[in-house]
Amino acid sequence: MSDSVVIIPTFNEIENIESIVRTVFSLHKSFDILIVDDNSPDRTADKVVFLQEEFDGRLFLEKRDKKAGLGTAYVHGFKWALARKYEYVFEMDADFSHNPNDLEKLYNACHFETADVAIGSRYVTGVNVVNWPLNRVLMSYFASVYVRKITGMKIHDATAGFICYTRNVLENINIDKIRFIGYAFQIEMKYRAYAKNFQITEVPIIFTDRTKGQSKMSNSIIKEAVFGVISLRIRKFFNQL
Repeated sequence: MSDSVVIIPTFNEIENIESIVRTVFSLHKSFDILIVDDNSPDRTADKVVFLQEEFDGRLFLEKRDKKAGLGTAYVHGFKWALARKYEYVFEMDADFSHNPNDLEKLYNACHFETADVAIGSRYVTGVNVVNWPLNRVLMSYFASVYVRKITGMKIHDATAGFICYTRNVLENINIDKIRFIGYAFQIEMKYRAYAKNFQITEVPIIFTDRTKGQSKMSNSIIKEAVFGVISLRIRKFFNQL
């Protein structure tokens, strides 16, 4: 068993799932993969089951009954990983917007350097985003500016979803109390780590928008993030995180 597991939530990712699995398993560093599938109508889970025959003991599947949000999928995966004693737990999308080759950079930041949380950051060295429309880039960039102003976190990419957490972080930030399920989930995870004084490092990456499948972004997810940040700050003030 590897010391690292990559959690990949899926909903209708049949076009990407085999390629992303094979690419992660081709890396020099050994990673296990956990797919958390929300009963995808396109039968993504069936493809994972087929691939498990080839990657026995490295590829795992948790199939949930219905689509229940990104945050709950990751919390489900975190609990699964903690029960199996992985030391490094990763978040990554299935659509290649996160380059699997960068997993090793995040791992190195936590394993060989001092990071407790390593963020694959789109904005720490400028704006490193490919194939996004300008309005999407601006929304994402200024969302992180907004988060910095409200929370005080010195993080350039607060909404990033390509991350390595050490076991120690996940065991100590009370993941059972995570409230948000969409865009704000990524902010809440970082803020909880920040509130516990864990070392957070940003590792520069290039983010490339998906070429297959459909984005899961919606107006309700954005609204949750805007108002959720204020809620997080208030809860921290009253020691309710």
